[in-house]
Amino acid sequence: MDFIFDLLPFIQIVLAIALVAMVLLQRSEAGVGGTFGGDDGGSGHFARRGFEKTLFIGTIVVAILFTVSAFLALWR
Repeated sequence: MDFIFDLLPFIQIVLAIALVAMVLLQRSEAGVGGTFGGDDGGSGHFARRGFEKTLFIGTIVVAILFTVSAFLALWR
């Protein structure tokens, strides 16, 4: 079990870099007006398809893995 705890900082670095990259690759639909609660002129809803859906689900999975690794680091 100590082997996993020794590798944990490196795993967290890789997951953090992957999470940042995946978030930056996603499309942003909110304009400046939508960011502050105003109407940005869009419909507000769109369906994710293809690579965009895969990227979205992958981002959620990587975020969960990063959270679990952070809790494991606290547990040690």
